[in-house]
Amino acid sequence: MPVTYRGQTYILSHGNPFDRGAADSYYGRRRDPHHWPEGTHVGTRIEASAMSPAEIEAYQAGYSFNEEHGAKKDWGYTLNPDQENSDD
Repeated sequence: MPVTYRGQTYILSHGNPFDRGAADSYYGRRRDPHHWPEGTHVGTRIEASAMSPAEIEAYQAGYSFNEEHGAKKDWGYTLNPDQENSDD
């Protein structure tokens, strides 16, 4: 499925750099460019040091796309700093 973001079209498939960036954002993980050429958690994970500039850009775009669209994993709880230290 293609996604157009900031004038660039990305193909969404499990494990590609755009997908992994979006997934890291969705799960609240820090940016850590990588991808799985054979599909998520299949084969060998390719780290940023072995990625092309275009692959890293696609990862960053996926992360930013998800950040802007607000899709986040619901972990079933909310941390509220105002309630953490209350005596209630």
